[in-house]
Amino acid sequence: MDTSRSGSEDADTSRLRTLPALSGAAPEIDFARLPDEPGTLFLFWLDVAIDAAVPEPHAATLATVDVDGIPDARTLILKGVDDLGWSFAGPRSSRKGLQLADRPAAALNFWWQPLVRAVRVRGVVREASPGETAADLAARSAAARSDVAPGDWALWRIVPSRVEFWQGASDRRHTRIVYEPDGGRWKRTIAGGASATPGERERG
Repeated sequence: MDTSRSGSEDADTSRLRTLPALSGAAPEIDFARLPDEPGTLFLFWLDVAIDAAVPEPHAATLATVDVDGIPDARTLILKGVDDLGWSFAGPRSSRKGLQLADRPAAALNFWWQPLVRAVRVRGVVREASPGETAADLAARSAAARSDVAPGDWALWRIVPSRVEFWQGASDRRHTRIVYEPDGGRWKRTIAGGASATPGERERG
């Protein structure tokens, strides 16, 4: 029996366990001033990440599902956030475009390591208006536009059904601030190690 590979895997696993985790510096959260809408909090956290010089804070992992129900993921750039959702773009003929055409739902994950913060956005995906898509394509460089076939570019939005703001802690008592739609409003729930008052734990 060849045990060389098993020994190598054990060594790799041991090495992984020695790597530092949650090594950033988490900012204080002012629970008394949390906004009623997730988009507002996201833009605030994004500004904090930009001011902290977090590399490419607008980069996120987009997860989709293919026709066989197998998840797929890739890193891309956020194009915007507004009352309608979180927007991203790409060719309709791309793998993500084909998967979204078949199953229009997705999740975005932002990871800002220096701040020990992550944001997860999940929901249905809707294509933006032709005018918005044209404006997004026009904002790209001429070189980037040259590779796009006519009519192939699309701007999509994730219309969120759940937005989670996660902040890590060295004692593993991580904080989660979750927004979910509730009858035309947003229900906000705080879980984990947050030092929020009982009234702030859940607010509709």
